Amino acid sequence: MDLPRIFTIRESSHRIHNPFTADKLAALGQALRLTPGTSVLDLASGSGEMLCTWARDHGVTGTGVDISTVFTEQARARAAELEVTDRVTFVHSDASGFVSQEPVDLAACVGATWIGGGVDGTVELLNRSLRPGGVMLIGEPYWRQDVPSPHVATACGAGGPDDFLVLPELIEQFGGLGFDVVEIVLADQDSWDRYQAAQWLNLRRWLDDNPGDELAAEVRAELSTDPVRYARYQREHLGWGVFALMAR
Repeated sequence: MDLPRIFTIRESSHRIHNPFTADKLAALGQALRLTPGTSVLDLASGSGEMLCTWARDHGVTGTGVDISTVFTEQARARAAELEVTDRVTFVHSDASGFVSQEPVDLAACVGATWIGGGVDGTVELLNRSLRPGGVMLIGEPYWRQDVPSPHVATACGAGGPDDFLVLPELIEQFGGLGFDVVEIVLADQDSWDRYQAAQWLNLRRWLDDNPGDELAAEVRAELSTDPVRYARYQREHLGWGVFALMAR
């Protein structure tokens, strides 16, 4: 049970595995008005930056769950680095079926709604761990504008135009599921650049060090095409944000 190796190669230097900068992650924590002792469940927690920095800065406690052995070890190392191992725990497991034994104050899936088969299923999954009156965080892509063609959608990494919604429709979707949107923090093009372009240096450094690896041809092909694809399509059309929800 693990992520395919290409994912950990691509994001080997990343502490945040989505288009958020450290400043935006900090802004989200401040916007949520977190208080010491807030209990958090973070599904698909990656390298643990959200839980670890919020434990340091706000005194939250919690558990992160991720399917990647590499990212889980990075999360544990980050917790040790920030001296918050007494507050946060990281579990290597499939987050798609994970429910907290005790209800939590904040349940999050920031950028991995495939664990629930999409937004609807992920909201249902998180709600099973959330205490009444708690806050849910969903990180999700959205179209910055109406997508002109299926080709543009697939070039942005989607299966088609219907994979994502434009921002107002995504917010309406949350309302249709019975939740109020109580905060949003959105990525911008600069933070997208930092997330996406950092992958290219990771890929190039890995390729230079591993020219004979079985993944070398795949990495070379991605590095040759991804910067142009990103600049031509994804940067202009795809947005991303974290949405804080409370049940009505």
